[in-house]
Amino acid sequence: MAALERPVVRPRPVYLNLFAIRLPLPGFVSFLHRATGALLFVAGIPLLLWWVQRGLASPDAWNAMRGALAHPFAKLVLLVLAWAYFHHFLAGIRHLLLDLHVGVDLPSARRSSALVLVLALVLALAVAVVLW
Repeated sequence: MAALERPVVRPRPVYLNLFAIRLPLPGFVSFLHRATGALLFVAGIPLLLWWVQRGLASPDAWNAMRGALAHPFAKLVLLVLAWAYFHHFLAGIRHLLLDLHVGVDLPSARRSSALVLVLALVLALAVAVVLW
């Protein structure tokens, strides 16, 4: 029997609605780990390098950069980047511990995921207090 005449045994792939899938907390933290890494790579590193380059040009440029970073929008950008850094750092430590088979069972994986989320928010709030 030719390949075109055979009946299809497996159904075609189903469209997955990513907004309808409810991720467990460890999966959500893992997704945020990837997203914060991409955010830091695409926006954080270039902004940091640009700010440092502009600030080191001259004393007047340094004062201008400090004035620009005092703007509320710049503080918000710094706060988002600080949260992304803290979350990415803490989630990376969590993933390294999982690679060492520490906290692999489901209850401890859920606890470590919640701990990463809470600690990243607390550290970002501490940065917000310092910024404002």
